[in-house]
Parts: sequence; C-alpha cells; structure tokens
Amino acid sequence: MEVPDVTTGSDLLDLSPVMPVVVLDDAEDAVPVAEALLAGGIRVIELTLRTPVAVEAIRRVAAKVPDIVVGAGTVTSPEQAAEAAEAGAAFLVTPGCTDRVLDGAFATGLPFLPGASTVSEAMRLGERGLTALKFFPAEPSGGVGYLRSIAGPLPGLRFCPTGGITVESAPRYLALSTVGCVGGSWLTPKDALARKDFAHIETLAREAAALRPGA
Repeated sequence: MEVPDVTTGSDLLDLSPVMPVVVLDDAEDAVPVAEALLAGGIRVIELTLRTPVAVEAIRRVAAKVPDIVVGAGTVTSPEQAAEAAEAGAAFLVTPGCTDRVLDGAFATGLPFLPGASTVSEAMRLGERGLTALKFFPAEPSGGVGYLRSIAGPLPGLRFCPTGGITVESAPRYLALSTVGCVGGSWLTPKDALARKDFAHIETLAREAAALRPGA
C-alpha cells in the first residue's frame, strides 16, 4: 500500500472524509487501533495529546503501521509540538492559534492544522500562509451554517470541522465546498476501546470512509 504524500495542511484534508480523533489510555491499543482504521479504509489517525501515553502511542504507530499517516492532536505548546515530531508524528493539530503555539508548530517543519473558531482567527492564520484550518469546536461554534456564511468572505480557506460531529451530521459538512474532511471521535468509542473490540472500530472506519457529501 502506497503511503500518501503529505507535505502541506491541505494534503491532510484530502486523505479521508473523516480524520479519526483518537484518545488512548493504553499505549498497547495504539497499533491495533491504527491497523483497524487502515483495514476499514481510513489512511490517517490523529492521536490526541490528552493522556500520558499519547506520545508513546504515536511512536508505536509511526514505527509499526507505516501505511497510515499518524499525527498529534491537541497540541497546546511548542514543547508538545517538538516532542510529537521527535516521536514520529507526520502532522500536528492545534485547538487554537496563539503565537507561541504557531511558532512551535512551524519550527517542527511538519504540516499542521491550526484551530480557529472566529473570522478574525481564520483571517490571521491566512495572513501567516495557513489556508487549511481546523474549525473547532464545530457544533458549539455554529456548525454548517457558520461555515457556509464565511465561505464568501474567506474563499481561500479550507477546513476540517471537529467537535460534536457525528456520522449522521458529517455529510452536511462534507457538502460544503470549503470543507475537506471532518474530525470524528465516534470511530474509536470508549466502550469499544475498553473491550478491545478492534473489529467494531474497523466497521466504523469502513462506514466513515464511504461517507459522501449530502449522503
């Protein structure tokens, strides 16, 4: 299987209709989860830095599942960005866009999706040459209607909406011309992880990989 070429944030938006947002409490789950997602047709995984095992999970996936593009999510400091890059992350995702975090992400040389939830934040990121953004938190910030309303004044920006999106609502986001993919935590539910039910995760991944705009 050919590994996708990812050199820009925009490339990240084209890997899959859904970017799995994965929170792991056990590093041992990292490889089987990545393998299940890949078997279901998902070529990317965002492992969030919300637990103590996250960096080790990135390291394991990068080493043992080379056909999936592994990234670090919830990057909130330059130190986290550097640590994730050292562990083998191929991209970074931030929930917001402070100067310190942006500078740290740029310093790694990795493509990244900076978080934005307002027009001013999106414009500011565009001024820094960042045209592929994470729209977070998507549903609380206005969802599909909000993104549709800013498409006119900000036509050069593309988004990965994340936060509160479900398999049912995802197609409505994907139907927008400015949306490349959505972020989804539903592909790796806590109960499935607790049961080590990786077959169920593969099934959810297969459903997500088949999503189409407006379906």
